[in-house]
Amino acid sequence: MSKPFQMSDIDVENFTQEIMALRRAANERMGIADFKHLKKIERWGKLCTAAGYSTAWILPNPVSAFLISQGNVTRWTTIAHHVVHKGFDKIDGVPERYTSTGFAKGLRRFLDWNDWIYPPAWDNEHNRLHHYNLGEAADPDQVELNLEWLRESNLPMPVRYAVVALFAAAWKPLYYAPNTLKHLHSKKNNVLGEERHSAALSQLELWNPLNPFARELWLKCLLPYTMIKFVLIPLLFIPLGPIAVISVWINTLLAEIIANLHSFLVIVPNHTGDDILLFEDGVNTKSEFFLRQITGSANFKTGSDVNDFLHGWLNYQIEHHLWPDLPMSEYQRLQPQVKALCAKYGIPYVQESVWKRLKKTVDIMVGKTSMPRQGAISHNQRSKTAKEVSVA
Repeated sequence: MSKPFQMSDIDVENFTQEIMALRRAANERMGIADFKHLKKIERWGKLCTAAGYSTAWILPNPVSAFLISQGNVTRWTTIAHHVVHKGFDKIDGVPERYTSTGFAKGLRRFLDWNDWIYPPAWDNEHNRLHHYNLGEAADPDQVELNLEWLRESNLPMPVRYAVVALFAAAWKPLYYAPNTLKHLHSKKNNVLGEERHSAALSQLELWNPLNPFARELWLKCLLPYTMIKFVLIPLLFIPLGPIAVISVWINTLLAEIIANLHSFLVIVPNHTGDDILLFEDGVNTKSEFFLRQITGSANFKTGSDVNDFLHGWLNYQIEHHLWPDLPMSEYQRLQPQVKALCAKYGIPYVQESVWKRLKKTVDIMVGKTSMPRQGAISHNQRSKTAKEVSVA
């Protein structure tokens, strides 16, 4: 990107009207077919899990581990992600457990989305803070700002790359579980006026069960997942003998590493690279919100259910950030239209292979490159957040 993109470069009013017209058309088009599409993809994920575990007892092997991992990634990136975002709330005939008010609630958490992440914490950190502060300092997932300690360290470059690789292999329990819970605490602090200081905990305190915050992290995130995935499930194979139990445990561990690497690959590059904007001020207008979702995001290869299944539907990041509460099948329909609209108005639309985006992302993480900065267009409403700007 030769220079930071400015709203003044385009016909903002007409662009906004056209982007809103695409949403209205999607609203009219949405129906039970979108839910049936979700169910189909859910079945694919469950088949992967079943095939993985049905062969995992034979011996440790990468095929069983990958299939278990794919089921894991599908439950998070495709099913939980879009359901919790209210993607199916407005479709008549959808069972409550596939809506944001019923999914993963109470004991259904262990049926719908058993993961390291506490569902209410994910809803707050991702659906609210990330989506409505995209690319700003207030975005809890802003990669460049979060990795300043590594970018500015004195570590040799090969060591920095090694740190990123190790982080990617375990980033769900190391980053998402504690970070989402920490921000949920911050929200409660703002409402209740309590001081729990979870953000200031050292790494030792963060994992020390004697600390109140760490104890909650263990009880709500780490222990439930560990006990089910690494204790209960392997023990189900006792009738097949001790070798079967050990093989399942090893394959489950391999699957966990693969799932972490897979999800890192399709999630972290979504908003990172030397061609993606980092915003220094908050959003003020609906038009600015739309443009930031486009210039602050990157798409990967799109276009078919198999391709999208392997990408966890995170390859439609631009369209998803424009309209986070749509079914993922709508993104397949909207993506060519949004791309054409951006070409019409001269708006940068980044779409590349996930592998190219990964390289650009890792270069940002280690400090080899940096993201271009852009301030807000208007400076008279800096305290306003995107959540306060109507984007319906």
